[in-house]
Amino acid sequence: MKSQSKMALPVRTNMRHVLVFIQKFNSPKRLLCAGARLENKETPRGGRVFSGIQPTGVPHLGNYLGALENWVTVQNQYPSVLYSIVDLHSITQPQDPEQLRSNILDMAASLLACGIDPERAILFQQSQVSEHTELSWILGCLTSMPRLRHLPQWKMKSKLKNEGSVGLYMYPILQAADILLYKSTLVPVGEDQVQHLELAQDLARIFNNRYGDLFPEPRALLSSTRKVKSLRDPSAKMSKSDTRAMATIAITDSPDDIALKIRRAITDFTSEVTFDPEMRLGVSNLVTIHAAMAMISVEEAVSQSRGLDTGAYKKLVTEAVVQRLTPIREEIERLRSDPVHLEGVLARGTLRARELAAPVLREVRQRVGFC
Repeated sequence: MKSQSKMALPVRTNMRHVLVFIQKFNSPKRLLCAGARLENKETPRGGRVFSGIQPTGVPHLGNYLGALENWVTVQNQYPSVLYSIVDLHSITQPQDPEQLRSNILDMAASLLACGIDPERAILFQQSQVSEHTELSWILGCLTSMPRLRHLPQWKMKSKLKNEGSVGLYMYPILQAADILLYKSTLVPVGEDQVQHLELAQDLARIFNNRYGDLFPEPRALLSSTRKVKSLRDPSAKMSKSDTRAMATIAITDSPDDIALKIRRAITDFTSEVTFDPEMRLGVSNLVTIHAAMAMISVEEAVSQSRGLDTGAYKKLVTEAVVQRLTPIREEIERLRSDPVHLEGVLARGTLRARELAAPVLREVRQRVGFC
């Protein structure tokens, strides 16, 4: 992995030089209010969708079913969709620079392999659109400290370390800026992110009340897929941060690795397969995975398990997971071998994102009184 990243680094640097040149050519006075000549594209009818994902390694099964599968559906339903690799968010935790560069490309490859189409959706790297950080500062000046202290991101992660960085504290403000910068109206989120979306709604109202209507209040697009739980602790969601190797299925896992992890998944002492998320967490998690990956209902998944004990049922779940993930894994491997293509996709996405972001920030600067 590291050797591949070192090889890709000069390509990445060259691409950035090209991108900077193109940006300067298109907008020679980007930071001056009168200098941005990009067309102000209003929010299209039907709404504009924005969502982001951190480049913290290859997505796992929970990411795929809880977010990415829905992202693919959404890009085909709405006229304007933006998906961002939110690398600014990722550095609220310590990151090795070389690994971060590699992770950004890995995430781009993963999104493309899962079905994100850069012709239908704008796929870009957050840190390459500096308007995000400037709007974040402006919105931060409209936010109170007590408001941020009660948000789940800060309460959970700062408690784990007994303290947290200023970046972690302000994480939800940057998240709000990500959304509002594009006048987004719809945001695909999980239930655990609804409170952060509510902050974006509050900040849209506060800004509009103070400076005049500009930002629509974004609404949540909740996925209908049940949360995928850890294979080793079905009371907790599947997570990349789980240190137990058998707890999480990565979308690049081999068929043998998938089979081993599912075979060792925690269930209980009842051999019959039933769906009871309250009393039979482990078995119900397997049913959820089976139903989602086989694209059938929970009821049909349980029906297919008749006559099977949990051990035999795990083989059925394994088959469904392997069948869905194999082409994705193979496509990720192919894309990883072509970093120039991945860089190009992100560079083109960045230019398209800036076409939307620059005029909005220009308007914000004018209304705030910077010019």
